[in-house]
Amino acid sequence: MNPRGYRSTRTSLFDGIEEGGVRATSYSSHEIDEQENDRAIDGLQDRVSILKRLSGDIHEEVETHNRMLDRMGNDMDTSRGFLSGTVDKFKMVFETKSSRRMGTLVASFVALFLLVYYLTR
Repeated sequence: MNPRGYRSTRTSLFDGIEEGGVRATSYSSHEIDEQENDRAIDGLQDRVSILKRLSGDIHEEVETHNRMLDRMGNDMDTSRGFLSGTVDKFKMVFETKSSRRMGTLVASFVALFLLVYYLTR
């Protein structure tokens, strides 16, 4: 085989190859631009759907946290009510001059403190 025939065969085989791959010689540049635009639109649609799902997930998470915070607020209000009732009872106990009640209160605090101390030890 002569080198010229080899070269012309090789040229015809690799005609239209560029760095990025095979160049479509049968398509016009307008058709190629439309294909690239279609691919870009598909990519944008995928990104938009991902962002939509992500924003939906964020919305659900925010709603869940809002419900949890509302429940915590209600629990705090309830606790505040119990605590104010307890404080009122302590005020009433401390306002009375009865030494018997005062002694019982101090003894119960000491007993509770010792119980907690021995249980945590």
